[in-house]
Order: sequence, then C-alpha cells, then structure tokens
Amino acid sequence: MKYSKLFVPLLATATLALAGCVSLPAGPAGPQGMTGDTGATGNTGRTGYTGATGSTGNTGNTGATGDTGATGYTGATGYTGATGDTGATGNTGNTGNTGNTGNTGNTGATGNTGARGSKGNSGGGTTVIVPVQ
Repeated sequence: MKYSKLFVPLLATATLALAGCVSLPAGPAGPQGMTGDTGATGNTGRTGYTGATGSTGNTGNTGATGDTGATGYTGATGYTGATGDTGATGNTGNTGNTGNTGNTGNTGATGNTGARGSKGNSGGGTTVIVPVQ
C-alpha cells in the first residue's frame, strides 16, 4: 500500500514532465479577426497666451585700462672715430733775390790843414819821443 500511494503521484509527475518534452505539429492558423473601429477625433486645444516682453539687459561694465608698456632700453653709445693722419709738411719757399747795392755815400768834407810846426833847431839837439796813450 505504501508503494501504490507513491506510485500514482510519481506517475502523474513523470507524465507531465514527458509531456513538456514531446512536441506535436502546430495546427492550421485560424481566421484573421476584424479591424476595430477608428476612434473619434479629439478637440483642438486653445491657443496659449503670448508671454510678456522681457526686460532690457543691464549695460556692461567698462573694461579695465591696459597697463603701460615697458620703457625701451637706451641704445649703446657709438665709438669715437679714429683721428686722421697729419698732412705732409709743405716745401720751403725759394730764397728771395738779393737786394740792390745802395748808392755810394757823398765824399766827406776836406779836413783843415794842420798847424804849422815851429822851425826846428838844426843844430843837433836831443830828440824826445813821447808814446801815445
């Protein structure tokens, strides 16, 4: 009895399990159903209100003033040019001509005639010679 009660549910379970594995060919397709009625057209909605005009935007800020550019460098001082050469010394001029000889001076006046000496002694006296100083 024990085994028979177990056998019936086991047989039913095996049948269901095997039934899922066995497939039969599909039957012919049935007739196509009718097309349903088209629904009524809905009402058109009302036109919405026009929105209010927007406010004018604020005026933008003035841009910042740009920085002043850097001062340029002072250029290099140029070199002093070389001193020029001294010019050549000029030649010495020719010697001038000798001047003419001057005129001969006038002849001087004739001197006075000397005093007359005294008459000497012809007698053999002593003669004294005085040297000139």
